[in-house]
Amino acid sequence: MKRTKFLTQAAMIAAIYVVLVEVFKPFAYGMIQVRVAEALTILPFFTPAAIPGLTIGVLVSNIIGPYGMMDIVFGSLATLIAAYLSYKMPRKILVPIPPTIVNAVIIGAMLYYIFLGTPDEMPLLAIMGWVGLGQLIACYGLGYPLMNMLEKYKDKVFG
Repeated sequence: MKRTKFLTQAAMIAAIYVVLVEVFKPFAYGMIQVRVAEALTILPFFTPAAIPGLTIGVLVSNIIGPYGMMDIVFGSLATLIAAYLSYKMPRKILVPIPPTIVNAVIIGAMLYYIFLGTPDEMPLLAIMGWVGLGQLIACYGLGYPLMNMLEKYKDKVFG
């Protein structure tokens, strides 16, 4: 029963993540991005099923996204690391920090490499800053209020 619940929660989180990326696709990719689905990165606060759920959601989103194998590998890895670290955060206010920092560094570096030598090339720290800012907006601006709302219903939703 517990395994079924874990797998169901992970699958639902993955599916919702993919839907949010697709619905808000114009904002989800690029050096300056606010991936609305990243608001879900607060879910490890409620359930460890969010760790594989978010990772699979990012994997699927990046398979159908524009950056290919590099994003599939590094985007999924960044999410796995960030989700695990979020799960381990000792206080609620800290939960959005790992996805903000991990994505700023890993995705920022990946985008720097992807856009190197193109007209869209920017300095590495600038790209990391833009990715970090987008993550702050998604994780704290959208995710933290979502966390506060879900906390009221956590036993019904995640129980």
